[in-house]
Amino acid sequence: MQFDDGRDIGAGGSNGEVDDKVDEPTRLFRCLRCGISANATPHMRRGPEGRRTLCNACGIAWAKGKMRKVFDSDAQVDDATVAKMVPEVGMEFDNEDKAYEFYNRYAGHVGFSVRKSSSDKSADNITRSRTFVCSREGFRKDKKGAKEVKRPRPETRIGCPARMTIKITSDGKYRIAEFLADHNHHPAPPSTMHMLRSQRVLTELQTTEADSSEDSTTLPRFPSGSFVRQAGEASNINILPADYRSSLHSKRMKNMQPGDAGAAVKYLQSMQMTNPSFFYAFQLDEDDKLTNIFWTDSKSRIDFSYFGDVVCLDTSSKINAHGRPLTLFLGVNHHKQICIFGAALLYDESMESFKWLFDTFKVATDGKQPKTILTDQSMAATAAITAAWTGIVHCLCPWQVYQNTVKHLNHIFQGSKTFAKDFSKCVYEYEEEEDFLLGWRTMLEKYDLRNNEWLRKLFEDRDKWASVYNRHVFTADIKSSLQSESASSALKKYLSPQFDLSSFFKHFERVLDELRYAELQADFHASQSFPRIPPSKMLRQAANMYTPVVFEIFHREFEMSVDSVIYSCGETGTVSNYRVAVTDKPGEYYVKFESGDFSVFCSCKKFESMGIQCCHVLKVLDFRNIKELPQKYFMGRWKRDAKSANTGTQEFLNDGASQTPSSSLNAPGQFTDHRQMQTNNQPNHDSSVSTFHQQGLHEDTQGSQGYTPLAGMQQPFIGSFHLHNGTGF
Repeated sequence: MQFDDGRDIGAGGSNGEVDDKVDEPTRLFRCLRCGISANATPHMRRGPEGRRTLCNACGIAWAKGKMRKVFDSDAQVDDATVAKMVPEVGMEFDNEDKAYEFYNRYAGHVGFSVRKSSSDKSADNITRSRTFVCSREGFRKDKKGAKEVKRPRPETRIGCPARMTIKITSDGKYRIAEFLADHNHHPAPPSTMHMLRSQRVLTELQTTEADSSEDSTTLPRFPSGSFVRQAGEASNINILPADYRSSLHSKRMKNMQPGDAGAAVKYLQSMQMTNPSFFYAFQLDEDDKLTNIFWTDSKSRIDFSYFGDVVCLDTSSKINAHGRPLTLFLGVNHHKQICIFGAALLYDESMESFKWLFDTFKVATDGKQPKTILTDQSMAATAAITAAWTGIVHCLCPWQVYQNTVKHLNHIFQGSKTFAKDFSKCVYEYEEEEDFLLGWRTMLEKYDLRNNEWLRKLFEDRDKWASVYNRHVFTADIKSSLQSESASSALKKYLSPQFDLSSFFKHFERVLDELRYAELQADFHASQSFPRIPPSKMLRQAANMYTPVVFEIFHREFEMSVDSVIYSCGETGTVSNYRVAVTDKPGEYYVKFESGDFSVFCSCKKFESMGIQCCHVLKVLDFRNIKELPQKYFMGRWKRDAKSANTGTQEFLNDGASQTPSSSLNAPGQFTDHRQMQTNNQPNHDSSVSTFHQQGLHEDTQGSQGYTPLAGMQQPFIGSFHLHNGTGF
């Protein structure tokens, strides 16, 4: 490989001042004390490290001469220390505060927050007894005369019995008189300990600390430093596939900006030195110039093991021809939030480059591949997917179809106030083919686009992107997540040539951390609250199983099932057929129910595409007096414990049925109503995960293959290359 920018390897780009100016306002995006996101606090306030370094609560505390202390939940605790942390009846403390601090530290280790409850005081205002309880003790009291709201706040108090009671002794000390350790809820995840209210306490600041200069460059240790970058070391080293190609047989299609090569090498090397499980790879063109770059870290690879059943290859950044060609491997987690599995800069978009990208991604993920992949309308990517991954379902991403259409028909979007809405209906909303065809035809006539070449080609490929033709394909409803939050949109600004690549990498890390912190917050809120729901056994069951956002989707389906009507269409042996229609909604769907094993299938195929049962199935189950949803219809990827050892990864690795939903019966037949209408059950895309033999990587492949080894390989990948200033990359 050669450099042609005449810079050292550490040279980030053409204008370092731009990076400083841009990064300064957004340099601190999280409180340096408690770690809360800047998006989750009303204001970022001044602290001892300068402006906008503390959240609102920590900033107010610091201004009053106090500082919120966050207990370190990451500190390693041995068994002997753990045993000493558990309260025992008869333990004594010098005062009430010491007893609270002891119980609170125990609570932080277990995973709950402490609240001071009832107390008994003497006439001299001396506490004779005090009870400390779990913050989820008791129940919320409804205010008299309060109006019923549509979206009530989740329940945080659920009658947890855990408590510790202390009583004063004759010598003025306090002794534990009662201790109940059992909780009626799951503890908070270990990575969210810093979010528990009682784990933050106010401590008086030393004068020297309170008066420290705002220009001080000494930052406090970030609490729970691993809560964003969770540890996940790869224990195996993989050998490259026999057909893996680290160089192209042609020149790259797009030139790199001056300084980008050096900035990329510096960033990737430094990341792997920090985390040996950080993975990256290069591909060169026929002139030995750097052409394509791929990277991912251990957390992204762990996320893929849990939620990698559906992947969106986001290449929307190439819409801006002058920006850097960023490609993202995106997925959706159990909170329906976007997560990033990997990233690449592709300066060549040939089939050979995409084939290298998919092969490299498979190496990074230990040979696993997704079941469904969504891309844009790239013929090269389509051919590469067919060549690299067998048995995978490939569709066009509706969100990228929409974005590409905005680019090609920008004058129409700008010139009409209603075209965006009408086109969006065609892309996202229509559920029946007749409605889609009618809506498309009406749109063409309304805006005089019958002869538009872009829309003509798009219509020819409608079976690849329109949801009405792909209801049998599991996509985890990733299109709605992409609509609400786009990682590429947040990175778009820094892909511009006016920013050096070092600025982009810094911003990429910020965006990645924000996505992971949002997931962490969602995990915490899911563990600390329970939705307020009407008395229903099925709703309570679903609320216990699903994450809150997924439960809301199920709850809406449940409510629609109440407003549905059902008609029997006959029985054949143990199979019963039904017709279900939702009140005030057009159309009706056909449900087949097997009484032998409670298998159920609906013609709307919501469960096949999304993994959440539809209102039509729920109506049939209620009609059959089945008050709980069979466990096989709770998809593991949507559960609260999706990232536990027994769900998520194992289902994905074992190709479990619950990870690729199919509610059809073993011998699917046809639905027949009084008009002899028939609806066929399309086969499910149950493709097996390809196996990948994990073997040692020989040293002689490190340099020649353009591949960086995984954990355990100490030699940095770039070290085997001779970098020449003054020549081209």
